[in-house]
Amino acid sequence: MKKLMFVLLMSAFATQAWAAPDMMALAKQKNCLACHAVDAKIVGPAYKAVAEKYASKPGAVNMLVNAVLHGHVGTWGQVPMPANTDVTPAQAKQLVEWILSLK
Repeated sequence: MKKLMFVLLMSAFATQAWAAPDMMALAKQKNCLACHAVDAKIVGPAYKAVAEKYASKPGAVNMLVNAVLHGHVGTWGQVPMPANTDVTPAQAKQLVEWILSLK
């Protein structure tokens, strides 16, 4: 049992170690980085600011996925976030979960 737990733990660590570069590449590919950066406000808020604001809020993943897929305005000022039509719902969820992990 200990051996199985060790293997599962190491697999989870390896997955997380690769997740950030993969998500950064996906964000770049889907043009998210045209308006956002991890540590700095560009047009939209820094991903770390989004994580700080929403990471502990229930329903945040679904709300943010909806904002990515359909656009949003008002939370971070009057500059609208347009819908990202290049992102699938599954990709939007992956990106949002990654962003919320950046806190």
